[in-house]
Amino acid sequence: MAAKAHDIRRYPAFLWITLLCLFVLYGPLIIVMIYSFNDSVSITRWGGFSLRWYEDVFFGPEAAKFKAAAWNSLSIAVMAATSATMIATCAAIAMIRGGSFRGKSMTFALISLPLMVPEIVTAVATLIFFSAISFTRGYFSIVMAHIVFCIPFAYLPISARLQGIEATYEQAAQDLYASRSQAFWQVLMPLMMPGIISGFLLAFIISLDDFIITNFVKGAGIETLPTAIFGSVKQGIKPNIMALSTLMLMVSIFFVTVSYFAGKSGAKTER
Repeated sequence: MAAKAHDIRRYPAFLWITLLCLFVLYGPLIIVMIYSFNDSVSITRWGGFSLRWYEDVFFGPEAAKFKAAAWNSLSIAVMAATSATMIATCAAIAMIRGGSFRGKSMTFALISLPLMVPEIVTAVATLIFFSAISFTRGYFSIVMAHIVFCIPFAYLPISARLQGIEATYEQAAQDLYASRSQAFWQVLMPLMMPGIISGFLLAFIISLDDFIITNFVKGAGIETLPTAIFGSVKQGIKPNIMALSTLMLMVSIFFVTVSYFAGKSGAKTER
């Protein structure tokens, strides 16, 4: 006899615990968003609705620094996400379509390792490695570090998508006289594309928002948006930082949403 499903919403205090968790997670973000529209210089006293701090981000005294940091963040995120997605796609195909091979479990553990190791440990290890090989810290050291730790984030949605694609699609294409290359590019890749897009967007937003690893491996004079925000906060929290943080949050929400719907679109396409 099949076990009866339990409605967890009927558990005692389920609603209140859920609301408490949501408040702890998202309450600070909502407060930052609200006070980014505050007309007052104070970050604790409401002075009326205003967009002055968003104008300050783009045209204020620190606008040039923020624009340079934003360009660095975007260009690094694009290069890191593109490279990580290509590597993750190859890894997913090898792991899932490659059959059994010696060291497969170890390979999967190595791919997943950056997800399990504390980020501060990865940052210190990367810094020591760059110093050991005399690799100059700067723009390209950030790119290299971001590629490495973005690979598992890109791998997860790509491998999940590939696992849901039956091998019979490729076999049917080859039975209809398609070569292995044609079966891959014209059958498998279009089916994988929603997962690849999700992996790219996830890697992009992880790279864009990273602070700890970037702060360790960046050179003098190179700033990304997270490190620029941190540098400004050390001198005191100002309302323009709240506006900039809100803009970054909106960008993150946008890309996460697009990644979510890309994954759902892939599932509908397969059905």
